[in-house]
Amino acid sequence: MNQITNFWNHFRQNNFVFLLLNEIPKDELKVHFNKLIYLLHQYNKDLDLIIKNKSKDAELIITANGNPYLFKEVELLVHYAPVIERWKIISFLQPETNLIKYKNCVDKPLEYYGVILKISEMYFEPLKIQNKPLELGIRVYVKNQIVSNYNPRLREAVYIHLEHVLGEKSFANHISLIDIAQIPNDYDKLKLIELYNIAVYIEDFKGFFH
Repeated sequence: MNQITNFWNHFRQNNFVFLLLNEIPKDELKVHFNKLIYLLHQYNKDLDLIIKNKSKDAELIITANGNPYLFKEVELLVHYAPVIERWKIISFLQPETNLIKYKNCVDKPLEYYGVILKISEMYFEPLKIQNKPLELGIRVYVKNQIVSNYNPRLREAVYIHLEHVLGEKSFANHISLIDIAQIPNDYDKLKLIELYNIAVYIEDFKGFFH
């Protein structure tokens, strides 16, 4: 409990620094950010945090990086979060709700260790998992990438995109198997589904068994 108290006390006392991200020298900001991460890792070394600044307020997101075994740790930490003016403290990465940019193909690409992907250029198809009809597997199709089982960065990048579209908990709880493939030239014949529609597909899939 001391680690939780230490983390929130420090954030409460220094939250203004993170509200002024664009006005504080990067070196100074890095010191503050590293201190906050250090205190978080005193509580649990596998958790992470994301800070998002908006025009009038800001968000502090505590994430388990998609690891379901750490979900209770995240929920416990956020349960004890103090109320701080202009801050919204959130458990887990939340699903993207504005899909217009993907439908219009105006989303920005995400670069992850040299792997560059755009959600609007990614597709998926459902996979049946033998003897597990209630579980969902998917094959994600990516563009302009050399698909290889020996490229862990590509797999990590795909996971990040799925978390972004689905939210961290849904990604961890609803997809049991993920395969990755190159988009073929005749992909229009495969009846692939746009990746940004995967949340709707999962809702339909779950509803089918209820």
